[in-house]
Amino acid sequence: MSGPRVRFAPSPTGYFHVGSARSALFNWFVARQDPEGVFILRVEDTDESRNREEWVEGIYSAMNWLGLTLDEGPFRQSDNAAAHDSAAQLLRRSGYLYYCDCTFAELETRKGPGATPGYDGFCRERGLERGPTTALRFRTPREGVTIVRDLIRGDVEFVNNLIDDFVVVKSSGAVLYALANVTDDRHDRITHVIRGEEHLANAPKQMMLWEALNAATGDEVALAFYAHLPLLVNEQRKKLSKRKDPVATESYRDQGYLPEAFVNYLALLGWSPRGDEEIVALSTLIEQFRLADVSHSPAFFDVKKLTHMNGEYLRALSLDEFIDRSAPWVAPWSSAWQPSDREPPWREDQFDQHLYGLVAHLVQERVATFAEIPSMVAFFFLDEPTLDEASFAKVIVNDPLGRDLLRGAVQRFERLASWDAASLHDATLALGEEMGLALRKSQAPIRCAVTGSLVGPPLFESLELLGREKTLRRLRVALERV
Repeated sequence: MSGPRVRFAPSPTGYFHVGSARSALFNWFVARQDPEGVFILRVEDTDESRNREEWVEGIYSAMNWLGLTLDEGPFRQSDNAAAHDSAAQLLRRSGYLYYCDCTFAELETRKGPGATPGYDGFCRERGLERGPTTALRFRTPREGVTIVRDLIRGDVEFVNNLIDDFVVVKSSGAVLYALANVTDDRHDRITHVIRGEEHLANAPKQMMLWEALNAATGDEVALAFYAHLPLLVNEQRKKLSKRKDPVATESYRDQGYLPEAFVNYLALLGWSPRGDEEIVALSTLIEQFRLADVSHSPAFFDVKKLTHMNGEYLRALSLDEFIDRSAPWVAPWSSAWQPSDREPPWREDQFDQHLYGLVAHLVQERVATFAEIPSMVAFFFLDEPTLDEASFAKVIVNDPLGRDLLRGAVQRFERLASWDAASLHDATLALGEEMGLALRKSQAPIRCAVTGSLVGPPLFESLELLGREKTLRRLRVALERV
């Protein structure tokens, strides 16, 4: 017996939505649980008015970044247009479809105000032939119910007479999503249709089309199992908005999230592995995943939690891995790929790879994404630090103690016999105690003067690497500014 055959079928109408990424991942899990499982990518690109080629490439790129390897494809739905047309004409000849020339205005006039939405079946028995304004509608059964046997939600019942005779082929001749999708799923012998819950309302129509094609062709293709994944919501528990919420998978890649962390987090959106741990190896996620265990309640896409998890993954990298994988953000000219619109603040001739190798371990413990690194280490490579004016004013310009501390630091640092982190720490500690300041307070003016910011890697280790000359010069420059 062959394994499951699943497909991910996105439409290239925008950036690669995190909900699409979750759907692709859950399909991939199902395929990878069986040695004979098959994962197919089919791009549903038949809506020419909304599709863009760069979004097709975005799908390929994002899935490659996530590591969702394919067994078949990628295919384009538009390449199968002839089969969609043939299916439509076969269903028409078999009596499942009929021509309709009703306009929306005519339908509204016939039904009157306040009527039940949907088509009224006016053309169902008129026997119209193909014409320039005729569309093809499916002859929905008037009796009984259609039961969608959903692996997540259980049996979902739809009353047939509440499903109108839906359009399958537009008057232009374009075959619409429902029939194109079913035609391709039958052709590919798809066993499981795993997708977002917004598609649940389409399921009974697709089941009717599937069974109609089975009858018309005489090819009894087993109906796929359905599994509709829970909605992803924001912190207001509203459906993620493409306009208001950060939903583009590509943006997380460009910000320096690790794909393994992103995959781990996506897996937790509506499902949980056994045990209390949330950071789980990919092999374990694949082994334990079951559609029956997926919740049907909305799942909160929590960017803060994702970012925290990514930080945990970053800190688990070896130092060599951290340096190598951060290269696109710190030395994009040396990388095969670089994040879009994320040039570091230094030029190639200013960047010192050896120095970065010494600095990297200082920032690895403090960043949650690779994109945070450049601003944290820029002061090592720039001639002068980029100054945070508000912080500078707070701890130096408007604070006499801050200015006094800088003067004292210059004097003490000049006299240090050894320029190392321990000596710098002790000198600053002693200076602060004389002024009645805790070490945290006495560090702040020095950090701001030397690095330009109040946030950064450990101060004294940074000063050691920066060197005596640069450190003292920046302290004096800061005093000259006030």
